[in-house]
Amino acid sequence: MKERFFNLYTHGFARVAVGVPRCRVADPAFNANATLALAREAAAQGAVLVAFPELGLSAYTCDDLFHQQALLDACEQALAQIVEASATLPLALLVGLPVRVGHSLFNCAAVVAGGRVAGVVPKSYLPNYGEFYEARQFSPAACADPASVTSVRLAGADVPFGAALLFDVPQVAGLRFHVEICEDVWVPIPPSSFAALAGASVLVNLSASNVVVGKAGYRQQLVSQQSARCLAAYLYTSAGQGESSTDLAWDGQALVCENGELLVQSERFLDDSHLIYADVDVARLQQERIRQTTFGDSIRRHASEIAKFRVVTCELPQTGAWTRETLALSRRVERFPYVPADPKRRDERCNEVYNIQVQALVQRLSQANLKKVVIGVSGGLDSTHALLVCAKAMDRLKLPRANILAYTMPGFATSERTLRQARELMALVGCTAREIDIRESCRQMLADLGHPYAQGQETYDITFENVQAGERTNHLFRLANFNHAIVIGTGDLSELALGWCTYGVGDHMSHYNVNASVPKTLITHLVRWVAETGQIGQNGESGSDVLEAILATDISPELIPGKSDGAPEQKTESTIGPYELQDFNLYYTLRFGFAPSKVAFLAHHAWGDREQGAWPENARVARNAYDLTAIKRNLRIFLDRFFRQSQFKRSCIPNAPKVGTGGSLSPRGDWRAPSDSESTVWLAELDGVPEMAPTAAPAAAAAPPAA
Repeated sequence: MKERFFNLYTHGFARVAVGVPRCRVADPAFNANATLALAREAAAQGAVLVAFPELGLSAYTCDDLFHQQALLDACEQALAQIVEASATLPLALLVGLPVRVGHSLFNCAAVVAGGRVAGVVPKSYLPNYGEFYEARQFSPAACADPASVTSVRLAGADVPFGAALLFDVPQVAGLRFHVEICEDVWVPIPPSSFAALAGASVLVNLSASNVVVGKAGYRQQLVSQQSARCLAAYLYTSAGQGESSTDLAWDGQALVCENGELLVQSERFLDDSHLIYADVDVARLQQERIRQTTFGDSIRRHASEIAKFRVVTCELPQTGAWTRETLALSRRVERFPYVPADPKRRDERCNEVYNIQVQALVQRLSQANLKKVVIGVSGGLDSTHALLVCAKAMDRLKLPRANILAYTMPGFATSERTLRQARELMALVGCTAREIDIRESCRQMLADLGHPYAQGQETYDITFENVQAGERTNHLFRLANFNHAIVIGTGDLSELALGWCTYGVGDHMSHYNVNASVPKTLITHLVRWVAETGQIGQNGESGSDVLEAILATDISPELIPGKSDGAPEQKTESTIGPYELQDFNLYYTLRFGFAPSKVAFLAHHAWGDREQGAWPENARVARNAYDLTAIKRNLRIFLDRFFRQSQFKRSCIPNAPKVGTGGSLSPRGDWRAPSDSESTVWLAELDGVPEMAPTAAPAAAAAPPAA
């Protein structure tokens, strides 16, 4: 692991490229040279696969010239030139050309690697409507009887031929790709759908696709949705400058999508050849297919179609980027995976999450025929957001906010700051505000226990802390009984993941918890969004001053007295690590099940000295950077707490709404795990991660992909 930790191929990624060379109509030699120029550039950047447009060696707009023997011969000669050059290129080239098979002509994609043609794939669906007349020149793949036509003579060798070919790249674990051509993806059931079920993790479309108004957006939707349905990466390339403009125009759009997400697309209408790159996460796609059991169900249902596929080995020269010590990831990895970096999307996310929480609480109160809720308000982040959810729920139910019975319960370590903030927040919301000083009842319990603190000793152990946490929750439950109400929990997803919550009658128990699947980094923005959009304030007040002060307060349980009572002394993140980093670890561990080494690799890419992540300047979380030593140290804390120490607490958490695809930790929902498991295998895998990054710049890092 340590040898090539800094190489993206070590962690299940594969760099792919999509090229759009400038072409000339009916000039295969020119087109082959333009294709090879881009292929060499892709190889230099560490790509393992590069795709070019449909009929790229001839140009798509040759029309009846495809019936000219001279042109067909020249296309085969151009292919031979590419095959010869590929002997020293450590990547697979996917090129389009017309191919004669028997008495038919096919629109084909040739897969070239390691000095040979690995296979030839004919187009399955020929458009013959609107501006398209392909059936005039070509035969569809179905015309080649798969029982008798299994190979074709090209570049001096017999090579596999057929629409049902899968190409396996042995040098890159999990990389098995399928090729279809243009119209094939526009039909109700594309060939790539069956190819994905047969094991293809990367789907490639060699297209020409003339441009008309609105078509580019539709292509993107089509490619994105096909990648999502197939749990695959999808590469799409189309013809650009140089194609005939007799009746059509061409924009040269190139796309790479992965499981519904657009990774990169080219600029359109460029005059020159262009190339885009993307690092697709093949290992993630494999994990997703394992996790989504209906993918396996589909394999069984379509077994007869899957049986038609043949696997062809696509051997590459042993000089590829996967052998390098370092190859930096060019893919953007957000520092805050739960929070969109784009402000518009972030506001949309906050609006939706907030309304999910409110709707869930409204349903619970309506079903139970309850009019009141009880909540503990500390003046900190989580209880603030939970109170904001309660306020909006009361508004929706057309009940007075006075029906929110809010209690702040100062203890031995409550700071002046948080107590003031709790009072101001409750006044802002307009709830029924009460204070209960729990110190006396805590002293009684400590005395009953024979605890040293009761004898005047400053012993601030876990018992001292949990007596306070338990006393607060005990009061809340009895207050709910007394007022015919339910207790609203405030603990969040991040705390549940790390076990940072008192078990039993403590701060992770309630009758209903609105925050249980919301991570700390997202709660920060939810509170800010509520303030900015005026969701809660009364009489025209936004409450932004109060909420900004809460956002600026250090996160603390306030259970151990400090030297000053003016501000919190106990800092949560000094014990369990920074939430911004632990939320990153949680996302990739819970949502994808990634190995610790891969999580560390992604964290190093996102949180290193490079400014990879986006975060608004006014956020509570600072623009920090973490070196690999810090990443590894905090990931070790996370792994041990998540896998070994904390599951018993999660096994008994109260009901709570799931709000995002990032997952929840409910034992009735996303996460079912034994309470007495070990963390040994995760920690051992993490041990393979080096302590520091190489001093030299990563070799051959890719240029930034096109926007």
